[in-house]
Amino acid sequence: MSDHILFLRLEGPLQSWGDQQSKFVVRRTAEAPTKSGVIGLLCAALGVSRNEAHQEWLPTLSALRMGVRADRPGVRWWDYHTVGAHMRMRTADGKTKAGAMLTRREYLCDASFLVALQGEPTLVARLEAALRKPHWTPYLGRKACPPSRPLLERTAMESGDLLAALCSVPWRPRLRGDKPGQTLECLLDWQPSLAEPVAPAGALVSYDVPLTFAPPAHAPRFVIRLQLRVGSGGQVSVSEEPAQRHTPGDRRPQADYSNSQYRAARAARLQADHYVCVFCKAPLTAWTRTVQHITYRRAGGDETQDDLRSLCRLCHDAVTMIEYGYGMGIDRINPEDPRWRDKIIEKRQQIIQFRSLETRRRRLEAEEVE
Repeated sequence: MSDHILFLRLEGPLQSWGDQQSKFVVRRTAEAPTKSGVIGLLCAALGVSRNEAHQEWLPTLSALRMGVRADRPGVRWWDYHTVGAHMRMRTADGKTKAGAMLTRREYLCDASFLVALQGEPTLVARLEAALRKPHWTPYLGRKACPPSRPLLERTAMESGDLLAALCSVPWRPRLRGDKPGQTLECLLDWQPSLAEPVAPAGALVSYDVPLTFAPPAHAPRFVIRLQLRVGSGGQVSVSEEPAQRHTPGDRRPQADYSNSQYRAARAARLQADHYVCVFCKAPLTAWTRTVQHITYRRAGGDETQDDLRSLCRLCHDAVTMIEYGYGMGIDRINPEDPRWRDKIIEKRQQIIQFRSLETRRRRLEAEEVE
């Protein structure tokens, strides 16, 4: 029996899908529902607690293939948030002081997403039954974000093509100006196959596959961004236009420093470069040395020396800022490539100038205090 697909409609006045950028006082939202957020919603419907989820359900639910269609991406909105006027807040020196916890939280207003989950028929049927009668109240990322309509968009269907299933659900206009001809963003799980064993160059890396909820820990997945076009009658099809990257987008990939194989590859790269920055040729000390990924195709412990380059911290910061500006995905900047030389030099100078001004400002503030 082929896989079945479960359709969710995530729509409400507010929703917020936290990612790795939203752990501290500035809590951003991803542009679309994350896999961790959707799995958390399913666990709430099943009655699985945060502490129990990793024992059985997280591996099972994480194996579901997910696709998200942004029928209405929503408008980003910020909330200045305070908690507890007389809480004991911990300071940087390890002491505590009385005060409220202040945070800035970002939301998506008036957004609507169609989420399709593909998996084994028995599992999909159980999830569908749980969503019809949830054990705990489901919410859209945060408890302050209830859905404005039932979560089940339609009855689960049998299909082997997740993208075709997302296109099979008609798009429905709701706001003035909504009309056929517009394009919809689609984020689709990528999985290796015999025909495509390596992720395409345009694939994104999202760190939102939950390993545990308490404490939160996540693994990466590959995501393909596609454009879908709305035709007459609300019919949806794949657009021939190239997908555009929005900012802020998916979290920048990061190395797994706890992985012994990655640490070994990193040490070998530093030794091969004779502990010298490959860009500015500065000697690398214990305080200034770092290693830059030029590709994340084998990130997580399978890195080779060719995937890495030794850099000083100044050149590393310059390269990283350029990568952020271009919204790069898996393949990054090779600092030895002559095409990037002028841009890296320019960014280095900007960083040096900013740090000089910041040092001067702090000295002036210290003198005023004295």
